[in-house]
Amino acid sequence: MVVLDLRRMGQAQAPELSEMYDLDGFDRERAIATWKGRMVNEHISARVFAALIPQMMKAGLAPEWQHSVAQMIQEELSHGAQCAAMVHALGGEAVAEIPALADVPDHPDAPPLEGFLRNLLSISCLSETVAVSLIRAEQEEVGPPEMKETLKTILADEVQHARFGWNVLREISNDIPADMKARLSDYLVAAFRHVREHELAHLPVTTPPSEAATSVGVCDGNDARALFFDTIEQVIIPGLEEHGFSAQAAWDQSLQNTH
Repeated sequence: MVVLDLRRMGQAQAPELSEMYDLDGFDRERAIATWKGRMVNEHISARVFAALIPQMMKAGLAPEWQHSVAQMIQEELSHGAQCAAMVHALGGEAVAEIPALADVPDHPDAPPLEGFLRNLLSISCLSETVAVSLIRAEQEEVGPPEMKETLKTILADEVQHARFGWNVLREISNDIPADMKARLSDYLVAAFRHVREHELAHLPVTTPPSEAATSVGVCDGNDARALFFDTIEQVIIPGLEEHGFSAQAAWDQSLQNTH
């Protein structure tokens, strides 16, 4: 069992929340669990971006892009610490188990560029774009200015993480051979299925949170799920179709293959 212990960093950064509803014990524990979950997710996201660096080097991609990804690694680690600070501000302790993590795929069956693009689509264009929508909605709901500022900072970084993928596609999609683009479109079936299963697992359908809980970052799983599907259908699919990927067909197939 691997334990993530960010107590030292969380305590050092924890603000005193200046505006907050009176939370009962249930709402406080729910809020602490929410921020602790964010802490873990943000911290371990760093490893996902770290896996891209060797892929990019192997594919001979621009050093400027590698520099951007290296910066994203640091930002995700910082997000974990910022969420740890909110855990402590709410009266919790920033310690949590890290779940068993599958390796970030290196796609040895594909040429280096294609392998990298598979991960770029999955990470930046899908997962990070979804994260932008969800965090923006959360940031609009929270009450304490210190918490709102934390989510604002995280959101600004996540916007850049998503934009990175779309910018890379904008620069190179016209140069991707048609057969590679077709294979990447096929790969999108698995990528869509993965992001849907991952996000819905973290957005359980439970009793809607109280106004007090919502004000300190506890989201309504039903609303978040609806926003997830809206983001896929209204932002991601049209964006990928614009770059010549058969995204709508891939999404539809991923739904058909759901068991």
